[in-house]
Amino acid sequence: MKLLMSDYKVEMVNDSACEFHVEFHGPKESPYEGGVWKVHVELPGEYPYKSPSIGFVNRIFHPNVDELAGSVCLDVINQTWSPMFDLVNVFEVFLPQLLLYPNPTDPLNGEAAAMLMREPDAYKSKVKDYVSRYATQQLAARAGTAADGGNVNGGDDDLQEEDVLSDMSDDDDALLGELSGDEGLD
Repeated sequence: MKLLMSDYKVEMVNDSACEFHVEFHGPKESPYEGGVWKVHVELPGEYPYKSPSIGFVNRIFHPNVDELAGSVCLDVINQTWSPMFDLVNVFEVFLPQLLLYPNPTDPLNGEAAAMLMREPDAYKSKVKDYVSRYATQQLAARAGTAADGGNVNGGDDDLQEEDVLSDMSDDDDALLGELSGDEGLD
C-alpha cells in the first residue's frame, strides 16, 4: 500500500490492515494551516473497487464534515470513486481540496455552511479557533483513545460544556433570563 510507504503517519487499529488512523495536516495558506487531525480510514472488502470510509476523529469546523461524527461529505469518495484512485490521493488531493474549497450548498454542518456564506471572516475565525482548541499535535495523537475518554472528535466533555457556555452571547443570556424569570445571567 502506497500510503504506508509515504510520509504519512499511519497507525493500525486492532492490528487490522483494513482499519487505521492517518495523521493529516491542514493545508498551507488556509484557516486550517497548522492543524493536525487523526483521520479514521476503513477499507471495505471490495476496496479498491468500493470507496474507503473516511472520518475525522478530532473536531473540525467545516460545512462538509459532520462536527460530532467526523464523517465527510465528498463526492469523489462517496459517489464517484474509481479503482484508479488510492489512499494517497485522498490525503494529498481530496481532503486538502475539501478544506481549501468547502461546498456550503451541500452541508453536513449547517452552522458552518451558513457562517461561511453570510460571515466569511467569522467563519475563518471560528475555524482557527477550532484548530487551536481541537487540532494540535497532542490532541490528534490522543483523539479517540482511552486517554481521551474514548470520545470521537477529541472531545473533553467538561471543555465542551465550557465552550457552549462561553460561546453564548449577551442576547442568549438575556433570553435565558427571560425564560427563567431572571433579568439575565451575569
